Amino acid sequence: MNPPQPSLRTRITDLFAIRHPILCGGLNHLAIHDYVGAVVNAGAMGFITPRSYASDAAFRDGLKRCAEITGGWRFGVNLYVSARPEQNEALKRFMAIAIEEGVRYAETAGYRPDAFLPALKAAGVTVVHKCTTLRHALAAEKAGVDAVTILGMEAGGHPGMRLVGGIVQGALVPRALGVPVVLGGGIGTGRQLVAALALGADGVLMGSRMTVASEVWAHPDYKRRVIEADEGATRVVMGIFGDNSRVLDNRTAREVGALEADGITDFERYRPLVRGPYQREAYETGDWERGTLSLGQSCVFADRIAPVAEILEEIMAEAVAVRDRIAALNGRQS
Repeated sequence: MNPPQPSLRTRITDLFAIRHPILCGGLNHLAIHDYVGAVVNAGAMGFITPRSYASDAAFRDGLKRCAEITGGWRFGVNLYVSARPEQNEALKRFMAIAIEEGVRYAETAGYRPDAFLPALKAAGVTVVHKCTTLRHALAAEKAGVDAVTILGMEAGGHPGMRLVGGIVQGALVPRALGVPVVLGGGIGTGRQLVAALALGADGVLMGSRMTVASEVWAHPDYKRRVIEADEGATRVVMGIFGDNSRVLDNRTAREVGALEADGITDFERYRPLVRGPYQREAYETGDWERGTLSLGQSCVFADRIAPVAEILEEIMAEAVAVRDRIAALNGRQS
C-alpha cells in the first residue's frame, strides 16, 4: 500500500514515506502510541518515547498497540543518547525491543549516536539525528545518519548552548550537508513550513505545538495553559550546568532561575525542583506550576485542543495556500 502523493514532496516525504514534510518529535512522558499512531495516520511521522512507559514490557505493548492503530503502517521511536552510561544501557534495551517489533524509523537525540548506528542500520532502520549546531550536524552526517534535524533556539527541551535562531539555522545547515535536513524550534504554522523549505530544509519538526492534541494524554488544565501562552511564556534554565533547557515559565522555573542568578553550582540544590517525576505529575494533575516542563515558543500557535489530523490538515492547507500565493507573485511581476 502506497500513501497518497504529497502536495509538498521533499526528500523527507520520500525518506519516511509520508504525505506531509512534517516530523512530530518525541515528547518525554507524552509521546505514546495513541498520539504517534494519530500522527502517522494523519500523514506525518511520529516517534514514541520509550521512557514514557513504566517498564520495558509496557513499551513493547505500546509499540504493538501503535502498529494496530496505524494498520501496520510504519512509525518511529525516539532514542535519547545520554552522557551517563547507565542510561544508555536502558537505551540498548529500548533499541533491541524496537527492532524486534519491526520499527524502522528512529529519531536519535542528545549525544552522538555513533555507537548505536551499526545495530540500527543493520536492522534497516532509517535514522534522523537531532542537533543544535552545524558542527554536530556534520559529525552526525559523517557517522552515517540518514537525515538531520537542526534545532533553533526557540525549541523546547534542549536547544543547545549557542542559542542560534531557527531562521539562521535553516539557511546555514542545509547548504552544508548532503543528507536531508529538518528544521525545528518554534514551528507551528504552514507559513513557517513553506519558509523552512525556502531556506533549504526538507521538512520541519514540531513538538510543543502538538501538546494540545486530543490524543496527547496530558491533563486538560495543562493544555489550557499552553493555549493561553504567548511568545514570552517560556524561559531558558540550567545554563549554569552547560545544559540549556527551554521550559514553561512557571513557579518552579523561576525558582531554578533564582538559584542560577545567585551563582549556585551545587546540583543538589536544584534536584528537588527538576526531578523527572514532578514533570509527569504536572501532566497527570494539570498543576502546571510544578516541575520544569519542556515547552518551546511554538506554544503561541496552539490555539485550541483538537485532534492531530485537524491540526496537521490546517497547517498543510495554509502551507499550500502560501506556496500558491508565492507562485502567483511571480506571475504578477511578469
